[in-house]
Amino acid sequence: MNTNRTIAAAPGKPGMSADRRAAVWIGVLYLIGTVGMALSVVVTGGLLADPAYLARVAAQPNQLAVGALLVLLAGLSLALVPVVFWPVGKRYSETLAMGYVVFRGALEPALYIVTVLCWLLLIALSTAPDAAPLAGFVRKVETVIWDQLIAIPFALGALMFSFVLYQYRLVPRWLSTWALVGAALYIVAPLGSMFGLALAVLMGPLAVQEMVMAVWLIAKGFNTASISAERSPSSKRVNLASSAPIQEPCA
Repeated sequence: MNTNRTIAAAPGKPGMSADRRAAVWIGVLYLIGTVGMALSVVVTGGLLADPAYLARVAAQPNQLAVGALLVLLAGLSLALVPVVFWPVGKRYSETLAMGYVVFRGALEPALYIVTVLCWLLLIALSTAPDAAPLAGFVRKVETVIWDQLIAIPFALGALMFSFVLYQYRLVPRWLSTWALVGAALYIVAPLGSMFGLALAVLMGPLAVQEMVMAVWLIAKGFNTASISAERSPSSKRVNLASSAPIQEPCA
């Protein structure tokens, strides 16, 4: 009897283990989050970039509202990724898996919610008399969050996630190495923008890597050999035996 398969098997879908299903869900959530975020930029980019953005928002409030809904959809999808990964990741590094939940499952979505609140405030202020100064403040807050703050928990969470994938070979090393390098570059961009440096191009490698990894996880899943070895009762017995003290024979 294959005990590993019995442990990993999930009820309701014969032949698909809980780890395999988690990998598929992570890939799907990554795709939903990325597409939703890209669409929100397309919908709101021209609107908010206009110097007369307040008049544009007053004329097209639904456009900004749709962008806000897309950000919420994307934020929720990305927040669920570390939650789905938690049962897998905690078996390897509970600290890093929990850090991933905190940074990408809590802090990053909280900043998305604040961004959405700023956009909804702009809709309300766009029709209020003499609201331009307050609207300018709200717009500045939203810009700082969007351009600088969100990238920091995102990149830190990606580093934790990628390190677990790399160290335990849950995906091919080239893919997790790409993620580690991409996350390190990604965090430089918002830090540089604080000093007036335009380094947004450094965000590109990680953005592409996440899409490649999403497709990989949907198609291939996590490295089941690594997961099976980690779960294997025989490997645990070997570890226990190797850690047992050696008894010296009595004279």
